[in-house]
Amino acid sequence: MPSPFGFRFDNTYRRLPEPLFSDCSPQPVSTPAFALFNDALARELGLDSEALSTHPEFFSGNALLDGSEPIAQAYAGHQFGNLTMLGDGRAILLGEHVDDSGQRRDIQLKGAGRTPFSRGGDGRAALGPMLREYIISEALHALNIPATRSLAVTHTGDRVHRDTLLPGAILARVATSHIRVGTFQYAAGQQNPALLEQLVDYTIARHYPSLEGSENKALALFEAVMDRQIDLVVNWMRVGFIHGVLNTDNVTLSGESIDFGPCAFMDSFDPNTVFSSIDRQGRYAYGNQPSITQWNLGRFAETLLGLIDEDTDTAIEKATASLKSFSQRYEEKWRAMMNKKLGLFGSEAEDDKLIADLLTWMQAQNADYTNTFRDLINDGLPDGEQYQNESFQQWHQQWRARLARNRKPLASSLCLMRNHNPAVIPRNHLVEQALNAASDDNDMAPARALLDALAEPYADRDSNDPYRQSAAPGEQVFQTFCGT
Repeated sequence: MPSPFGFRFDNTYRRLPEPLFSDCSPQPVSTPAFALFNDALARELGLDSEALSTHPEFFSGNALLDGSEPIAQAYAGHQFGNLTMLGDGRAILLGEHVDDSGQRRDIQLKGAGRTPFSRGGDGRAALGPMLREYIISEALHALNIPATRSLAVTHTGDRVHRDTLLPGAILARVATSHIRVGTFQYAAGQQNPALLEQLVDYTIARHYPSLEGSENKALALFEAVMDRQIDLVVNWMRVGFIHGVLNTDNVTLSGESIDFGPCAFMDSFDPNTVFSSIDRQGRYAYGNQPSITQWNLGRFAETLLGLIDEDTDTAIEKATASLKSFSQRYEEKWRAMMNKKLGLFGSEAEDDKLIADLLTWMQAQNADYTNTFRDLINDGLPDGEQYQNESFQQWHQQWRARLARNRKPLASSLCLMRNHNPAVIPRNHLVEQALNAASDDNDMAPARALLDALAEPYADRDSNDPYRQSAAPGEQVFQTFCGT
C-alpha cells in the first residue's frame, strides 16, 4: 500500500545477503527546510508533490517514510587505480519506490549521517556540493543522458566542518539502482562464489531481464554493461562533460551517470581538460574517459571470471576477447554521434577527416566546444570573429559540400544538429556563482534561474544570452572539488 505521500516501497536489495549492506538509519538534524524541491520529478514518480513539498523532515532523517527500511550499501572501488574498501560513508538508502508503471527507483539520502562505512568521516554534506549534484544531474537528464536524479536538497540547520564551517545539507537522490562495479568488487572480495552469483542474478533481473535465459549469464551481463557504458561515455563526449572521478565505485551497472563531485563541462575544446582538484595526473581528463571506462570494465570482468568459466584460463580468454571489442564498439558509436552533431546522414570516406579537422581547429583556436557546434546550425557562415579564420572557412566549405551530398534535405540536417547540440550547458562559472550565492548569502535565486535555463537545453537562444556565454576573464573556473 502507498504511504500518505504516494511512496510504494518494495526493498528487494535488502533481501540479498547481509555482507552487501548494513542496517543504518539517517541521523536527525536541527531544523530541516527545503532548499530545492523537484516538483516535476515528484509527479513523475507518482508522488503527492504538493503534500510532500511541505515535509522536509522526511528528507532529513527527522522522520522515516512508511515502508522505508534504511540501509548503507557496501562496495569497493579503484580510487585513482588503487583498490579500497568503501561503502556508503554518508549515504543511506531508504528503499525502492515502485511507480504506477512498475518502474523501480532507489530513494537515497546523501549526507544523512555516519554509517558503518564512514571510516572516521562525519557522514554529512555541505550545501554547495549537494546543490552541484542537483544541478548537474538534472542538467544531464534534460540533455537526454542517463543519470541519477535529484528529488530535493534539504537544509539541515547545522554546520559541517571542511576547510571552514559550511552550511549543511542533504540530497535526496533517485536512481534506477546504486549497483556499481565496486559492488561486484566487494562481493568478489568476500571469496563466496554463491554470493557473487546471487548478485549477478539480482542485477540481471533488475536491469537486464532479457538475459535471464542466457547460456553464460555472467558473460552476457558483462557485454550488456559494456554496451551501456559505451553509450554513456559517448554521450558525455557529445556535450563536453567531464566526470572528474571515474573510479570503479562511480560506474553503475544500470548505465546511469552517478556522483557529481568535481565534475564540470568543458568550455574551450581541449581533450586534456581536467577540473578535479584531486586529479593531478589527468587520469580522468575529458579525452581519457573512454580508455578509463574500458579499464574500469576490465576490473568488472575480473570479478566475474569464476562465473564465466570454471577453467580460469578459458574465462580470461572469453572476457579478454569481449573487452578487446570495446575500442571498435566505442569508435563506431562515437563516429555516429559526431556525424549527428554535424548533420551528416550516411557515411563517406572523408567524414573522419572532416570531424578531425574541425576538432583540430577548435583546439588551436581555443574555440568554445558547445557554441561552435550550435553556431553551425545556420544557413551561412556563423557570426563571430573566430569564424573569419581562413582555415575555418575552408573547412566550412568542405562541410557544406558534404551536406549537399546528404540523402536528406538541409532542413533535416539542421534538425538533427539541433537535437544533438545543446545551446545551454551548466557553465562552470554560472554553477559556482549559484553555489556561492546559496552558501554565502542564503540566496537560492541564481540556482533556480540556472535550473530553469537548463530544463530546455536544446531550445534556440540568442547568441548573447548569458547562459550561452563562456566565462569572461576573471570568471573562469579551473578547479572543482569533491566536497567530502
